[in-house]
Amino acid sequence: MAKTYINTVKYMIKMKFEIDGIVDKPDIIGAIFGQSEGLLGDEMDLKELQKNGKIGRIEINHTTAMGRTKGEVLVPSSMDMAETSLLAASIESVDKVGPCQAKFEIDDIDDTRTSKRQEIKDRAKELLKKMMDKSSPETQTLRDEIRENVRAAEITEYGPDKLPAGPDIEISEEIIVVEGRADVLNMLRNQIKNVIGMNGSNISSTISELGKKKSITAFVDGDRGGILNARKLAQLARIAYIAKAPDGKEVEELTRKEILQSLKKRVPAEEELSERKFPGGGEFRERAFQERPFRERGFRERSFGQRSFGGGMRDHGDRGSRPTSRWGNRDDGMRPDRRERREFVPRETIAPREPIQEFPARPTLSQNEESVYRPILDELKGTMKARILDDKNKQVKEVEVKNLVEEMAKIKNAHSIVFDGVITKRLFDAAEKAGAKYVVGVRKGKIEENGKVKAVTL
Repeated sequence: MAKTYINTVKYMIKMKFEIDGIVDKPDIIGAIFGQSEGLLGDEMDLKELQKNGKIGRIEINHTTAMGRTKGEVLVPSSMDMAETSLLAASIESVDKVGPCQAKFEIDDIDDTRTSKRQEIKDRAKELLKKMMDKSSPETQTLRDEIRENVRAAEITEYGPDKLPAGPDIEISEEIIVVEGRADVLNMLRNQIKNVIGMNGSNISSTISELGKKKSITAFVDGDRGGILNARKLAQLARIAYIAKAPDGKEVEELTRKEILQSLKKRVPAEEELSERKFPGGGEFRERAFQERPFRERGFRERSFGQRSFGGGMRDHGDRGSRPTSRWGNRDDGMRPDRRERREFVPRETIAPREPIQEFPARPTLSQNEESVYRPILDELKGTMKARILDDKNKQVKEVEVKNLVEEMAKIKNAHSIVFDGVITKRLFDAAEKAGAKYVVGVRKGKIEENGKVKAVTL
């Protein structure tokens, strides 16, 4: 019994035929086998080819109309290209089916492997896409986790207060003082290891002791709170320079390029906290000058002495006495002829002052709201993570703070965001777009409240 199937179909012979008469499918098959028998030798005989599995079952599709029969023949072949072409030509030579004249004509010989290759390629693309979608985020997360673990392993505790610090804090002559642990981690992540945190505004005596032995650069956030921390640090320790993050940004969220640029733009502490910028800063300048080593301030002392001796010693007397003018011992210091020209304006003609503009009160939380958000913020402290809650205060997702803006764009039911970090303008705008009502963080940058979102610090 001849085989009716083959394991591998390489080519498909497609042939059209037209017969001048009405015949059935067995008639057509019989004509094909009969007229090709012995035509090309025993090796190319159709029965032998089917028996050996080199061709498959021959399919006939035909229709009859107006006394004529038309249709197509499909012959699957596993032979090579030359043998398949030879077989097709032998079938095409059939000119009679039964008593009727017939005409067979090759329509096409398809390479079935081409379509199979396309299917394989499409399937491979689909499988690759699934693998990338599944494995890429895990690879990225794993890489970030390894990097964070390495940086966390480098962080040390310094002094009796166990302040977070980098491994080079002992050996470096110049050190950088930042505000908190998250800032220290970000500095270590960017290969800066001579850094120590001062725990925000709770400045310990450990920093003061370091200031006696090392040159300190205070690196603070780019907001009002950062400058206030720098002023307090300057009163408790001797600092040489002050560096600030860009406006509205925190040290913990800066890139390496931003960190290096900020440190490059550092200014002497006495200049940054001068009387011109902050009234009352003269005390800091005087103390900083007295504590400066003699070899550093010798030039200034010599220059003061030369100026005094060169111009004659002046006794200013009591610095609190009132000055005397050239035209007499009067307080106004004006020439007499000009004092007589002074005109007085009746009080009734002076326009009343404009009322002082009152700033809106800072957003606050109710007692119930604070009882919900404060425990969550306490849990997140020091983790650099954020939690997104729905309107029932149930957790929707927990993400890294650095990915918070991107994740909020993907979540539609965000109602509250509680995170261990600073509420920046970029984060505030992202929360508003996401439809959130509350943003709760540790500190807040320069934000214009609009009444749609409450930005609250606990």
